[in-house]
Amino acid sequence: MNLPRIAITMGDPAGIGPELCLRLLNEPCVRAVCAPQIIGDLSLLNRVARHLGWPLPDSNFVHDLHNLPADAIKLGAVSAACGQAAYEYVTFAIDEALAGRVDAIATGPLNKEALHAAGVPFPGHTEILAERTKTPRVCMMLTSDAITCSLVTVHVGYRDVPALLTRELVRETIEFTATAMERMRGRKPRLLVCGLNPHAGEHGLFGDREEERIIAPAIADARAAGIDVSGPLPPDTAFLPKLRATTDAYVCMYHDQGLIPLKSLAFEEAVNVTLGLPIVRTSVDHGTAFDIAWKGVADVSSFIKAVELAAKLATKTKT
Repeated sequence: MNLPRIAITMGDPAGIGPELCLRLLNEPCVRAVCAPQIIGDLSLLNRVARHLGWPLPDSNFVHDLHNLPADAIKLGAVSAACGQAAYEYVTFAIDEALAGRVDAIATGPLNKEALHAAGVPFPGHTEILAERTKTPRVCMMLTSDAITCSLVTVHVGYRDVPALLTRELVRETIEFTATAMERMRGRKPRLLVCGLNPHAGEHGLFGDREEERIIAPAIADARAAGIDVSGPLPPDTAFLPKLRATTDAYVCMYHDQGLIPLKSLAFEEAVNVTLGLPIVRTSVDHGTAFDIAWKGVADVSSFIKAVELAAKLATKTKT
């Protein structure tokens, strides 16, 4: 059987991405499920390997973009050059997937400040992927064995969230999540939707009746389409153990509503999946960790999980 081809982007060169890529290439569990191809700079991978006293990577598993001279990189530092290189790793991988030369992509961590310094007009992977694939609506989902959360809004300030919420947007996020979870679990999932306001609005006492005007109607639409979904539930009780035990995935209104419980429960193993794309994309759920870059101590668990899930979803897509 031919293993799925997974493009693995190196992430910001000054962060932990390069050493995580080196470790991935030496993980038997990764080579067992896919044909990995690191998208990055071979000279940098060689420099990091020598720095750590690790074996040099097999160049057959690296697509060298020659973006940066290895000796010009200052580890653990924000730079425009690294932001631009990391952006180009991602866009190259996306184009490879769109062309069918790889079956999925798994992305290493970006640094938003470095992207900004490079003049990249996107705050993160999700927005880059949407623009590059010309996808009008995508959804960010983070998943683990302990908890899965999808986000209706992502990288925006709190004050902007209420104005961005629409019945259609909430319903689409529910639908994207239900479809993805059914592919991953092999059965119809049970979803729970969080309210926006404290106490889910307390019947209009808090907020601008977003629960009554937007969220509850979206849930009703999803139920009418055959999705097993409940809510809106108060966010402060939605993640209690008894509810997590009967919930396959949560639909959350904004970034931290979902990521605080998820990272509290599964920081080292959660995987970021972008739903709604014409390609399969997964990612680590952590940042560049400049403070421990190139020390050989970064946990590779999330990246392994990301590659394994990319391979699983790519296989299901092909079949």
